[in-house]
Amino acid sequence: MTNELIGMVGTRDASETHGDHFGDIDAGYLTRFAQAHEAAGFDRVLIGYGATGADGFAIAAHVLNATTTLKVLIAHRPGFVAPTLVARKLATLDHLTGGGRVAIHHITGGDEADQKRDGDFADHDRRYARTGEFMGLLRRVWGSERPFDHDGEFYRVEGAFSTVKPATPAGIPLYFGGASPPAVQVGAEHADVYMLWGEPRDQIAGRIAALREAAAAHGRTLRFSLSVRPIIADTEDAAWERAERIRALTAERAGLTDEARPRPYRMSSSVGSDRLQRQAAENERHDERLWYGITALTGPGGNSTALVGTPEQVAEALDGYRQVGVDTILIRGFDPLEDVVDWGRRLVPLLRAGSPALV
Repeated sequence: MTNELIGMVGTRDASETHGDHFGDIDAGYLTRFAQAHEAAGFDRVLIGYGATGADGFAIAAHVLNATTTLKVLIAHRPGFVAPTLVARKLATLDHLTGGGRVAIHHITGGDEADQKRDGDFADHDRRYARTGEFMGLLRRVWGSERPFDHDGEFYRVEGAFSTVKPATPAGIPLYFGGASPPAVQVGAEHADVYMLWGEPRDQIAGRIAALREAAAAHGRTLRFSLSVRPIIADTEDAAWERAERIRALTAERAGLTDEARPRPYRMSSSVGSDRLQRQAAENERHDERLWYGITALTGPGGNSTALVGTPEQVAEALDGYRQVGVDTILIRGFDPLEDVVDWGRRLVPLLRAGSPALV
């Protein structure tokens, strides 16, 4: 039912409901987490990015060496490392890990405080312009057979060249996300896969149609990925009960009360985050089972909407997105490792073969 299934790994047992992202790296946990994804039948895992977190390239190397076929998607924030160097780093890792297992996800950044931690004070639109130039240079480095010069708005190089190219003819895929008009233009021109957060099906269908039109203006086509947080149980009632437990645990960890749950304030210029917050304010549930309980509770941020139901119901909901153009699914759990193991038994087989309700 899906062409590509992506999970997400971390260096500690952390989520909204238990553990936190601060502290030493737990290499053993990272190994188990990666291997659980491979055993569950995932194609690839996302390695996230944050200005206070561990280096994604090093994490990717660990994941690739701890598994046999699992691929990685390394989140990267353009603007801090030269694109010519990133191109060589990616191609080198691609060769050293069997070839064809490396991809990069460009996150331009909507959390102003996190941008400034790494010294980035550029505004929203300039960041997206920089990302576009960055992605174009990656492709040029990988595709050029001779040294080249480039004098752009953000990058200037003379005699740029890399002796190491991607290990396979398919190259290294460029993933990208963003909801603002500048983001759409950059993604339409440069991305292979455009990543979307979990929104109602009709809105996803509208976004895909607009993005296809924008890409066609550049003579290009795009693939589309949807990011959601499945909450499954044996019955639909049990799944919604589990969702409420996740909400209560999240509120407890955040120090929020039932009487007054202020959303944590974060300086954000993310249009996508703003869209999710507006949808959460309109209705806690959209479509049949798209749940915004955690989105409303934790405030700005992404990948917080959940699909709640039995494995068959969640698979059917995901097939609805496939029918409007989504061909890649990114899922991560509130009980990260435990959910991956459970999904491998009960959800992934349905996503591969199609829900019994659909065949």
